[in-house]
Amino acid sequence: MTAVNNEKKETVGLKRELGLFSAVSLIVAVMIGSGIFVSPTSALERSGSIGFCLIIWMVCGFLSLLGALAFAELSAVVPRSGAEYAYFIDAFGPLHAYFGQLPSFICSWVYVTILRPAEVAVVILTFADYAIQPFITLMPDISPESMQMLKKLIAIMGLAIVTYVNLSSVKLYVKIQNTCTILKVAACLLIIAGGIYWLAKGNTELLNNPFRGTTSSPGNIALAFYSGLWAYDGWTSATIVTEEVKKPEINILRSILIAVPAITLLYVTMNLMYMSVLPISEMISSNAVAVSWANKVLPPWLAIAIPLGVAFSTFGCCLSLQFGVSRLCYVAGREGHVPRFFSFVHYSKMTPAAAVALQGILAFFCILVGNIIELIEFASFLTWVFYGLAMIALIIMRKTKPDAQRPYAVPIAIPWLVLFIAIFLVIAPIIKEPSPKYFFAVIFILIGVGIYHFFVFKKVKNNFSEKLTYLVQILCLVVPSEEESDTQNKKKEILPSPEKSNLPNSEIKN
Repeated sequence: MTAVNNEKKETVGLKRELGLFSAVSLIVAVMIGSGIFVSPTSALERSGSIGFCLIIWMVCGFLSLLGALAFAELSAVVPRSGAEYAYFIDAFGPLHAYFGQLPSFICSWVYVTILRPAEVAVVILTFADYAIQPFITLMPDISPESMQMLKKLIAIMGLAIVTYVNLSSVKLYVKIQNTCTILKVAACLLIIAGGIYWLAKGNTELLNNPFRGTTSSPGNIALAFYSGLWAYDGWTSATIVTEEVKKPEINILRSILIAVPAITLLYVTMNLMYMSVLPISEMISSNAVAVSWANKVLPPWLAIAIPLGVAFSTFGCCLSLQFGVSRLCYVAGREGHVPRFFSFVHYSKMTPAAAVALQGILAFFCILVGNIIELIEFASFLTWVFYGLAMIALIIMRKTKPDAQRPYAVPIAIPWLVLFIAIFLVIAPIIKEPSPKYFFAVIFILIGVGIYHFFVFKKVKNNFSEKLTYLVQILCLVVPSEEESDTQNKKKEILPSPEKSNLPNSEIKN
């Protein structure tokens, strides 16, 4: 019995279940959600012409690849899950006892509590909207209120399935994620094939004089690039789950080199096919560009594949978003930036069950709220704040960790370029549309600073936290992972003793 228990204890923790194909699939799943099917028109509207719009899509794909390559180097220097969160700890943590840990805490605070749960809710609501499309004709008398209630119910059921999959096992997640990725790519290829057939029949009049109407406004050009770069967001996905990728020092770089150029090719080609069928005015006014395109190009029996493709695409995106943020929550728990029990794993399923459950609950409440687009907008611009800080972390660690293992290193100009892009993407929406939502973002961050000061830096404890930890362990059947125990032991070795330190005792407690 003792041998069995020891063996089980030694193997408790997250496992490396993601191979190269699954890492590529994860990036594709997050980058390709519903946007390219529903409303890929903002860049077109700002650029003013088909030719310039396609150039913007290509350049944005290239810039996204540069950012992803910088993250691949960071993942080798800091081979832990969490992406920019983990990089902030290693780069800024040693610089200052108080402010060094603050960027990583705010990163987890924004992603875990608001941004990712809200994104999951929006994506799963889109899934419900398109999953029901093939059956609308069977419900001709349903009222709009009942239809909205039905969609919300389907979204909640979809969220329950997503949460169950991520609770159950990484292997099940990989199987479903890979299947959804294949189906979403198949939908993209169907649009491309249908567009090629359309053009082969001689329907090229909309592509004549492709640069007619090109904008000359620097503001519109900047906003067109802003829209394109947002569409490519998600290229950090593989680095968020570094500890579950097989041979991460090789496969993360390879997955980026495969996924980001492939998505760029899909995005550029699909936009070309849309614009060869739909006039610019019709594309801009359409609520679902891919469906409008399919109704013109495909026979009815085949056009139904498009809303189904969007449904699979959004479901896979939702699944991978929750998978990634639960790992960020897991790492934050290990570092003490969220309650420690979020770093515990299920004793047999080897998943961070408490972290997954938290994300399911938060996304559920976001679905109940309903209109949460404003919530995402006021927090999502912070994503590029974190990307910019990650580039600063890379520049710092070139100096502080010159001997760290680097299978490859990007030219130093790349992190500087991505930093400039990040600054632009943070400032552009504020200048374009000053809004109280940015003030609320600052308030939210200040709340996070207060929580950090008392519960992370000062480590204020109470009996309730111990009782809550015990309750979560009982309900979720989770135990401390081997990695979590190792992290605590390392902290004890690194931190100075109270007698030899000028820091207050609250800073050196475990």
